[in-house]
Amino acid sequence: MSATTGKLVWDESGKRFYQTGVRKGVLYVRNGNTYPNGVAWNGLTAVTESPEGAEPTDIYADDIKYLSIRSAENYKATIEALFSPDEFDECDGSVSVIPGMRISGQARKPFGFSWQTRLGNDELFEEYGYVIHVIYGATVSPSEKNYQTINDSPETMNLSWEIDTIPVPVTGHRATAHLSFDSTELKPAQLTALEAALYGTDGTYIETEDTEPQAGKTYYTKSGETYTEFTGEEFATGTTYYEMSAGTVAHLPMPDEIISLLQAADPDNPNP
Repeated sequence: MSATTGKLVWDESGKRFYQTGVRKGVLYVRNGNTYPNGVAWNGLTAVTESPEGAEPTDIYADDIKYLSIRSAENYKATIEALFSPDEFDECDGSVSVIPGMRISGQARKPFGFSWQTRLGNDELFEEYGYVIHVIYGATVSPSEKNYQTINDSPETMNLSWEIDTIPVPVTGHRATAHLSFDSTELKPAQLTALEAALYGTDGTYIETEDTEPQAGKTYYTKSGETYTEFTGEEFATGTTYYEMSAGTVAHLPMPDEIISLLQAADPDNPNP
Protein backbone atom coordinates (compact mmCIF):
# COMPACT_ATOMS: atom_id res chain seq x y z
CA MET A 1 0.00 0.00 0.00
CA SER A 2 1.39 3.39 -0.94
CA ALA A 3 1.88 6.12 1.61
CA THR A 4 -0.87 8.73 1.98
CA THR A 5 -0.81 12.27 3.22
CA GLY A 6 -3.20 13.96 5.59
CA LYS A 7 -4.84 12.86 8.80
CA LEU A 8 -5.69 9.20 9.23
CA VAL A 9 -9.37 8.28 9.03
CA TRP A 10 -10.87 5.27 10.78
CA ASP A 11 -13.96 3.21 9.89
CA GLU A 12 -14.62 4.77 6.50
CA SER A 13 -17.68 3.45 4.68
CA GLY A 14 -16.77 0.40 2.60
CA LYS A 15 -13.52 -0.19 4.49
CA ARG A 16 -14.82 -2.17 7.45
CA PHE A 17 -13.62 -5.62 6.43
CA TYR A 18 -14.05 -9.05 7.99
CA GLN A 19 -13.80 -12.77 7.15
CA THR A 20 -16.36 -15.41 7.96
CA GLY A 21 -17.46 -18.90 7.01
CA VAL A 22 -15.78 -21.94 5.54
CA ARG A 23 -16.89 -23.58 2.29
CA LYS A 24 -15.83 -25.27 -0.96
CA GLY A 25 -13.33 -27.66 0.58
CA VAL A 26 -11.28 -29.74 -1.88
CA LEU A 27 -9.02 -32.71 -1.11
CA TYR A 28 -6.00 -33.50 -3.32
CA VAL A 29 -4.30 -36.79 -2.37
CA ARG A 30 -0.61 -36.49 -3.21
CA ASN A 31 0.82 -38.76 -5.89
CA GLY A 32 4.62 -38.45 -6.01
CA ASN A 33 5.31 -34.75 -6.31
CA THR A 34 1.89 -33.84 -7.69
CA TYR A 35 -1.59 -33.28 -6.30
CA PRO A 36 -3.96 -34.60 -8.99
CA ASN A 37 -7.64 -35.52 -9.02
CA GLY A 38 -9.19 -33.11 -6.56
CA VAL A 39 -12.46 -34.22 -4.92
CA ALA A 40 -15.09 -32.09 -3.21
CA TRP A 41 -15.07 -32.22 0.59
CA ASN A 42 -18.64 -31.69 1.76
CA GLY A 43 -19.71 -30.94 5.31
CA LEU A 44 -16.85 -28.67 6.41
CA THR A 45 -17.63 -26.93 9.69
CA ALA A 46 -14.31 -25.26 10.58
CA VAL A 47 -10.66 -24.87 9.61
CA THR A 48 -8.41 -23.55 12.37
CA GLU A 49 -4.93 -22.37 11.46
CA SER A 50 -2.38 -22.75 14.27
CA PRO A 51 1.17 -22.19 12.97
CA GLU A 52 4.05 -22.88 15.32
CA GLY A 53 7.72 -21.95 15.47
CA ALA A 54 9.27 -18.60 14.58
CA GLU A 55 10.49 -18.52 18.18
CA PRO A 56 13.19 -15.94 18.96
CA THR A 57 16.67 -16.90 20.17
CA ASP A 58 18.48 -13.89 21.62
CA ILE A 59 22.19 -13.55 20.91
CA TYR A 60 24.33 -11.44 23.25
CA ALA A 61 27.68 -9.85 22.47
CA ASP A 62 29.61 -6.79 23.65
CA ASP A 63 27.55 -6.94 26.85
CA ILE A 64 24.34 -6.14 24.95
CA LYS A 65 21.54 -7.95 23.16
CA TYR A 66 23.28 -8.19 19.80
CA LEU A 67 20.50 -9.71 17.69
CA SER A 68 17.54 -12.08 17.75
CA ILE A 69 17.29 -15.13 15.46
CA ARG A 70 13.95 -16.79 14.85
CA SER A 71 13.44 -20.52 14.33
CA ALA A 72 11.73 -21.99 11.27
CA GLU A 73 7.94 -21.70 11.14
CA ASN A 74 5.75 -24.80 10.96
CA TYR A 75 2.26 -24.47 9.51
CA LYS A 76 -0.37 -26.49 11.37
CA ALA A 77 -4.14 -26.52 11.20
CA THR A 78 -7.23 -28.43 12.30
CA ILE A 79 -9.97 -29.51 9.88
CA GLU A 80 -13.44 -30.11 11.30
CA ALA A 81 -16.27 -31.64 9.31
CA LEU A 82 -19.42 -33.70 9.60
CA PHE A 83 -17.97 -36.23 7.18
CA SER A 84 -14.97 -36.84 4.93
CA PRO A 85 -14.73 -38.05 1.32
CA ASP A 86 -13.83 -41.70 0.70
CA GLU A 87 -10.56 -40.58 -0.88
CA PHE A 88 -9.50 -39.19 2.51
CA ASP A 89 -9.52 -42.67 4.12
CA GLU A 90 -5.97 -43.45 2.99
CA CYS A 91 -4.85 -40.09 4.37
CA ASP A 92 -6.44 -41.01 7.70
CA GLY A 93 -4.72 -44.40 7.86
CA SER A 94 -7.65 -46.49 6.64
CA VAL A 95 -7.63 -48.97 3.75
CA SER A 96 -10.56 -50.72 2.07
CA VAL A 97 -9.94 -54.48 1.93
CA ILE A 98 -13.20 -55.33 0.19
CA PRO A 99 -16.13 -52.98 -0.53
CA GLY A 100 -17.68 -52.05 2.81
CA MET A 101 -14.74 -53.26 4.94
CA ARG A 102 -11.91 -51.01 6.08
CA ILE A 103 -8.91 -51.58 8.31
CA SER A 104 -7.32 -48.75 10.29
CA GLY A 105 -3.81 -48.15 11.57
CA GLN A 106 -2.27 -48.09 8.10
CA ALA A 107 0.28 -45.68 6.59
CA ARG A 108 -1.09 -42.15 6.21
CA LYS A 109 -0.77 -40.54 2.78
CA PRO A 110 0.09 -36.83 2.44
CA PHE A 111 -2.46 -34.57 0.80
CA GLY A 112 -3.21 -31.04 -0.29
CA PHE A 113 -6.30 -29.14 0.74
CA SER A 114 -8.10 -25.96 -0.27
CA TRP A 115 -11.07 -24.08 1.10
CA GLN A 116 -12.74 -20.67 0.91
CA THR A 117 -13.62 -18.06 3.50
CA ARG A 118 -16.01 -15.22 2.74
CA LEU A 119 -14.59 -11.68 2.72
CA GLY A 120 -17.11 -9.05 3.74
CA ASN A 121 -17.37 -5.33 4.31
CA ASP A 122 -19.99 -2.95 5.71
CA GLU A 123 -21.58 -2.26 2.32
CA LEU A 124 -21.74 -5.57 0.45
CA PHE A 125 -21.39 -7.82 3.50
CA GLU A 126 -20.48 -11.43 2.51
CA GLU A 127 -20.97 -10.61 -1.19
CA TYR A 128 -17.86 -8.41 -1.19
CA GLY A 129 -15.51 -11.27 -2.06
CA TYR A 130 -13.76 -14.38 -0.81
CA VAL A 131 -10.33 -15.79 -0.01
CA ILE A 132 -9.10 -19.13 -1.38
CA HIS A 133 -6.70 -20.95 0.94
CA VAL A 134 -4.36 -23.75 -0.17
CA ILE A 135 -2.31 -26.20 1.93
CA TYR A 136 0.50 -28.47 0.70
CA GLY A 137 2.23 -31.48 2.24
CA ALA A 138 -0.38 -32.16 4.91
CA THR A 139 -0.59 -35.27 7.09
CA VAL A 140 -3.09 -35.97 9.87
CA SER A 141 -2.69 -37.48 13.30
CA PRO A 142 -5.12 -40.11 14.68
CA SER A 143 -8.27 -38.32 15.80
CA GLU A 144 -10.86 -38.90 18.47
CA LYS A 145 -14.36 -39.99 17.45
CA ASN A 146 -17.10 -39.65 20.06
CA TYR A 147 -20.12 -41.90 19.42
CA GLN A 148 -23.17 -41.01 21.54
CA THR A 149 -26.66 -42.38 21.95
CA ILE A 150 -29.55 -40.64 20.21
CA ASN A 151 -31.66 -38.75 22.72
CA ASP A 152 -34.24 -35.93 22.85
CA SER A 153 -31.51 -33.44 21.90
CA PRO A 154 -29.70 -35.23 19.07
CA GLU A 155 -26.40 -33.90 17.76
CA THR A 156 -24.31 -34.86 14.77
CA MET A 157 -20.79 -36.16 15.38
CA ASN A 158 -18.30 -33.46 14.42
CA LEU A 159 -15.07 -35.03 13.21
CA SER A 160 -11.72 -33.32 13.69
CA TRP A 161 -8.23 -33.86 12.25
CA GLU A 162 -5.05 -32.09 13.35
CA ILE A 163 -2.69 -31.64 10.43
CA ASP A 164 1.03 -31.01 10.16
CA THR A 165 2.72 -29.93 6.94
CA ILE A 166 5.98 -30.09 5.02
CA PRO A 167 6.64 -26.87 3.06
CA VAL A 168 7.14 -26.90 -0.71
CA PRO A 169 9.60 -24.67 -2.61
CA VAL A 170 8.74 -21.25 -4.04
CA THR A 171 11.30 -19.63 -6.33
CA GLY A 172 12.73 -16.47 -4.78
CA HIS A 173 11.05 -17.06 -1.42
CA ARG A 174 11.19 -19.35 1.55
CA ALA A 175 9.43 -22.69 1.23
CA THR A 176 5.81 -22.58 2.35
CA ALA A 177 2.89 -24.91 3.08
CA HIS A 178 0.12 -22.30 2.78
CA LEU A 179 -1.04 -19.90 0.06
CA SER A 180 -4.03 -17.55 -0.01
CA PHE A 181 -5.72 -15.69 -2.86
CA ASP A 182 -7.97 -12.64 -2.48
CA SER A 183 -10.76 -12.49 -5.06
CA THR A 184 -11.03 -8.70 -4.67
CA GLU A 185 -7.38 -8.20 -5.68
CA LEU A 186 -6.92 -10.80 -8.42
CA LYS A 187 -8.09 -9.81 -11.88
CA PRO A 188 -11.13 -11.73 -13.22
CA ALA A 189 -9.01 -13.66 -15.75
CA GLN A 190 -6.56 -14.65 -13.01
CA LEU A 191 -9.34 -15.83 -10.71
CA THR A 192 -10.93 -17.82 -13.54
CA ALA A 193 -7.61 -19.51 -14.37
CA LEU A 194 -6.91 -20.32 -10.71
CA GLU A 195 -10.36 -21.78 -10.06
CA ALA A 196 -10.25 -23.78 -13.31
CA ALA A 197 -7.13 -25.50 -11.96
CA LEU A 198 -8.31 -25.99 -8.38
CA TYR A 199 -11.93 -26.95 -9.15
CA GLY A 200 -11.81 -28.33 -12.69
CA THR A 201 -14.01 -27.33 -15.62
CA ASP A 202 -16.93 -28.88 -17.46
CA GLY A 203 -16.73 -29.75 -21.13
CA THR A 204 -18.11 -27.17 -23.57
CA TYR A 205 -19.95 -27.46 -26.86
CA ILE A 206 -17.81 -26.59 -29.86
CA GLU A 207 -18.75 -26.54 -33.55
CA THR A 208 -17.51 -29.72 -35.21
CA GLU A 209 -15.15 -29.64 -38.17
CA ASP A 210 -16.45 -33.01 -39.39
CA THR A 211 -18.55 -32.96 -42.53
CA GLU A 212 -20.09 -36.37 -41.82
CA PRO A 213 -20.69 -38.30 -38.58
CA GLN A 214 -17.61 -40.25 -37.46
CA ALA A 215 -17.82 -43.59 -35.67
CA GLY A 216 -17.36 -43.33 -31.91
CA LYS A 217 -18.19 -39.61 -31.76
CA THR A 218 -21.28 -37.97 -30.27
CA TYR A 219 -22.75 -34.91 -31.97
CA TYR A 220 -25.33 -32.36 -30.87
CA THR A 221 -27.66 -29.83 -32.46
CA LYS A 222 -28.66 -26.56 -30.84
CA SER A 223 -32.09 -24.98 -30.46
CA GLY A 224 -32.01 -21.71 -28.56
CA GLU A 225 -29.79 -22.50 -25.56
CA THR A 226 -30.60 -26.22 -25.56
CA TYR A 227 -28.31 -28.88 -27.03
CA THR A 228 -29.81 -32.18 -28.17
CA GLU A 229 -27.88 -35.34 -29.05
CA PHE A 230 -27.89 -36.07 -32.77
CA THR A 231 -28.89 -39.65 -33.61
CA GLY A 232 -29.06 -39.55 -37.42
CA GLU A 233 -26.69 -41.16 -39.88
CA GLU A 234 -26.01 -38.09 -42.07
CA PHE A 235 -25.65 -34.37 -41.41
CA ALA A 236 -28.38 -32.18 -42.89
CA THR A 237 -27.37 -29.29 -45.14
CA GLY A 238 -27.58 -25.92 -43.38
CA THR A 239 -27.56 -27.39 -39.87
CA THR A 240 -24.69 -26.70 -37.46
CA TYR A 241 -23.46 -29.67 -35.43
CA TYR A 242 -21.46 -29.61 -32.22
CA GLU A 243 -19.13 -31.85 -30.23
CA MET A 244 -18.44 -31.78 -26.50
CA SER A 245 -14.88 -30.76 -25.67
CA ALA A 246 -13.21 -32.45 -22.73
CA GLY A 247 -13.31 -30.69 -19.37
CA THR A 248 -10.31 -30.39 -17.05
CA VAL A 249 -9.65 -32.36 -13.89
CA ALA A 250 -9.37 -30.46 -10.61
CA HIS A 251 -5.79 -30.50 -9.32
CA LEU A 252 -3.49 -28.53 -7.05
CA PRO A 253 -0.57 -26.94 -8.95
CA MET A 254 2.68 -26.25 -7.12
CA PRO A 255 3.29 -22.61 -6.08
CA ASP A 256 5.60 -21.79 -9.00
CA GLU A 257 3.01 -23.20 -11.41
CA ILE A 258 0.31 -21.04 -9.85
CA ILE A 259 2.49 -17.94 -10.10
CA SER A 260 3.10 -18.66 -13.80
CA LEU A 261 -0.62 -19.30 -14.30
CA LEU A 262 -1.59 -15.96 -12.75
CA GLN A 263 1.09 -14.07 -14.67
CA ALA A 264 -0.04 -15.61 -17.96
CA ALA A 265 -3.63 -14.57 -17.19
CA ASP A 266 -2.50 -10.95 -16.76
CA PRO A 267 -0.17 -10.21 -19.71
CA ASP A 268 -0.27 -6.46 -19.00
CA ASN A 269 1.41 -7.04 -15.63
CA PRO A 270 3.50 -10.25 -15.90
CA ASN A 271 5.54 -9.51 -12.77
CA PRO A 272 3.14 -8.46 -10.02
